[in-house]
Amino acid sequence: MDLVTPGIGLVFWTTIIFLTLLIVLGKVAWKPINNAIKKRSQSIEDALNQAEIAREEMKKLQADNEKIMDEARAERDKMLKEAREIKEQIVAQAKSEAEKAAAKVMAEAEQKRDAMMVAAMADIKNQVLDLSIAVAEKVVRKQISTTPDQEMLVNDLVKEIKFN
Repeated sequence: MDLVTPGIGLVFWTTIIFLTLLIVLGKVAWKPINNAIKKRSQSIEDALNQAEIAREEMKKLQADNEKIMDEARAERDKMLKEAREIKEQIVAQAKSEAEKAAAKVMAEAEQKRDAMMVAAMADIKNQVLDLSIAVAEKVVRKQISTTPDQEMLVNDLVKEIKFN
């Protein structure tokens, strides 16, 4: 039975060594480990907050892009309407002059109309290009980090812009 029953001295020294080890670990190891865990937890929380902020900014940018695209469409429609009105005026004028003058006058009016259409289309292209540059400038100003998802977003935005 002596083998199964521990001695009082063994229990005493085991308890002293265990308590000493517990105190040393408490002073030396547990505080740095707890601090490291707290720092890691805080950095993860900060990263999640930054991701949420970035998500909100991307939503805002997308809304701004939609607004700019709507404005560009409205401007394009307005220009097309003005171009149609100008075209109609030129055609009406050309018809009245054609009745009064020979076929030569009508040919000149057609050339003027074509030139104005080309100029109107060139103006539309220039404005769309200016809007595209403004969109790209806004994206760059928001300091987007270069992750593959964000690069893909910028590439998709560039593809959506149509140059006629």
